[in-house]
Amino acid sequence: MADAATRLGVDIGGTFTDVVLERGDQWFSTKVLTTYAAPEDAIIEGMHQVCAKAGVKPDVISQIIHGTTLATNALIERRGAKTALITTKGFRDVIEMRTESRFEQYDLNLKLPDPLLPRNRRYVVSERLDARGNVLIPLDQAEVEALAEELKQAAYDSVAVGLLHSYTNDAHERMVAQVLAEKLPGVMVSLSSEVSPQMREYERFNTTIANAYIKPLMKSYLGRLRDQLAEQGADCPIFLMHSGGGIMSLESAAEFPVRLVESGPAGGAIFAADIAARHGLDKVLSFDMGGTTAKICLIKDQSPKTARVFEVARTYRFKKGSGMPISIPVIDMVEIGAGGGSLAHVDGMNQIRVGPESAGSEPGPACYGRGGKRPAVTDADLVLGKLDPENFAGGSIPLNPKSSATALEAEIGSKLNMDATEAAWGLAEVVDENMANAARVHAVENGEDLSDYTMIAFGGAAPLHAARLCEKLGVDRCLVPQGAGVGSAIGFLRAPFSFEANRSVFMRLSDFDPHTVKSLFAEMEAEATGFVRSCDAIAPIEAHHRVYMRYSGQGWEIPVSLTAQQAAAPDAATLLSLFEQDYANLFGRTVDGMEVEITVWSVNAFTAQAPTTPLTGPGAQFTADVTDSRALFDPGTGATVSAAVVPRANLTPGGTAQGPAVITEDETTVIVPSSRDVTTHSDGTLDVFVKPDAAVSGKQEKARA
Repeated sequence: MADAATRLGVDIGGTFTDVVLERGDQWFSTKVLTTYAAPEDAIIEGMHQVCAKAGVKPDVISQIIHGTTLATNALIERRGAKTALITTKGFRDVIEMRTESRFEQYDLNLKLPDPLLPRNRRYVVSERLDARGNVLIPLDQAEVEALAEELKQAAYDSVAVGLLHSYTNDAHERMVAQVLAEKLPGVMVSLSSEVSPQMREYERFNTTIANAYIKPLMKSYLGRLRDQLAEQGADCPIFLMHSGGGIMSLESAAEFPVRLVESGPAGGAIFAADIAARHGLDKVLSFDMGGTTAKICLIKDQSPKTARVFEVARTYRFKKGSGMPISIPVIDMVEIGAGGGSLAHVDGMNQIRVGPESAGSEPGPACYGRGGKRPAVTDADLVLGKLDPENFAGGSIPLNPKSSATALEAEIGSKLNMDATEAAWGLAEVVDENMANAARVHAVENGEDLSDYTMIAFGGAAPLHAARLCEKLGVDRCLVPQGAGVGSAIGFLRAPFSFEANRSVFMRLSDFDPHTVKSLFAEMEAEATGFVRSCDAIAPIEAHHRVYMRYSGQGWEIPVSLTAQQAAAPDAATLLSLFEQDYANLFGRTVDGMEVEITVWSVNAFTAQAPTTPLTGPGAQFTADVTDSRALFDPGTGATVSAAVVPRANLTPGGTAQGPAVITEDETTVIVPSSRDVTTHSDGTLDVFVKPDAAVSGKQEKARA
């Protein structure tokens, strides 16, 4: 019988599927290899493992929160449904023309990414609205009916409908949807006015196409998952983590699967924000490194930074502008191809390169013994002594150091005249510098100095690399929470039910109409709270209001947050003051005499969370018991050192250990280099901090970088 205090969090990653069972104030977790052909199989296996650890049966689970990379992978690998686009005549090639931006300005051989749909799958209708939604050319229903017959003959599985300016007036898109429902009853339809009702047709069309492209795949998967979980006894509500950091129903996820594109990383950011709140931290660098990618996110005042547009499937060295823009609410983070499974090679200039290609779980790194021949980051970590080959993933996956050494020597050592250890050192330094550089760029873009930040590291691979990143970035302190190896799955269980409603209504402050604004906010708040209430019938709901503003003539906007009182009584002077303050914080100055415009209005409704009381310090300290020692290569000194091996279970609150040390647990390993020590907080979080005599050298290394 279902128990309201028992919930399951599931995160499908590129290499591992993480499963966490929360039962009251206890939780049980496991990691199993992701099963690509049928992802639900790994979830079922993981569910049974954690239920066995808890001594319960699946029928006690009252709620399942799920996040997945399946939507992202389908877009990256171009293995979605056969999809058509219906758009306004004259705008058929918008998704191929893109914008005027060049993501690599001086590359004469620049190749733009191919659009998701080729030209012969893009269709037009003769209709036109102006920017305020007035009809210039009416839509002819007979023309739509004729087009529906053509689509029927082509046997499409899904159709995206993106008409010009439909975000201001959706009547024409509704007419198209009605005709398609009558003529093509088995075909799935996605309307841009529902998927992404915002200005800028390139991003809006692309987002709607992406939704249509993955909709049949995700709807089928979510249906299979629900049925199989029910067969195994877990017949309970299933919710999905969406990219904005909240939870949505399975039915809504099946209708708008594009909102799941960053669901796994979003859970990680929520996990880090929860830890930041518990420890009273206002400036946090979230570092999530799994088997396939590394994710970096800035968290200020215990809330992750958010955005309205992000890119997926970047094709050019992960450069901004080289991917597929998705216009949905999303937690703003940097994601690079640097995970435990990221593969290394030597390029034509004899430089070691790591990623973005990953070994995944099939075949996995060379040390897995599953057929992988090329060296991955995990192989380097094993050779450098960071991993115990007998106790990786709780001993469920034995590792072969000889296979790692052979792969490193063949792919890197033989080409650069290095032995296996030196090749592993080079590989590890390259991947760590890639991640450190991504963090630096992200901080600069947001006007932040990372030396003021505390890192929170989680994901199976992050604690192995976090301290070295801190050395490179000049960050003095890194927290590694309990459950770090399955942090995203725990984050799902901490996330609120939420939904963000957006409207593109252009308004200059000189023409500000408070009655229109109040009506707009009320409409969006009703939509957002209604969605959240459909997921949770009793929890109190809060709402955050935001407007996106710019100076007239600028190409992009900045978000400006409003209090509930400011949204209830909107005033042009107040908005101008808030905008100028935020603009000056971001760019260092304002622009006198320029008209200010509002382009997008937003209301995010979410279930209220109980306030978090910050924890006290680690308390009375004692030296933790050392069970063993092993050789560990310390890249900061360039030498192999003898590191104490300390089981995490021995680091009870107040427990300390001096670096170099290796803190071991089933789902990850925490590396404490010679420059750091570690202590334990009352909630079991490890605090890896710089030694006083190493602080100066760390700042010097940051300055050199």
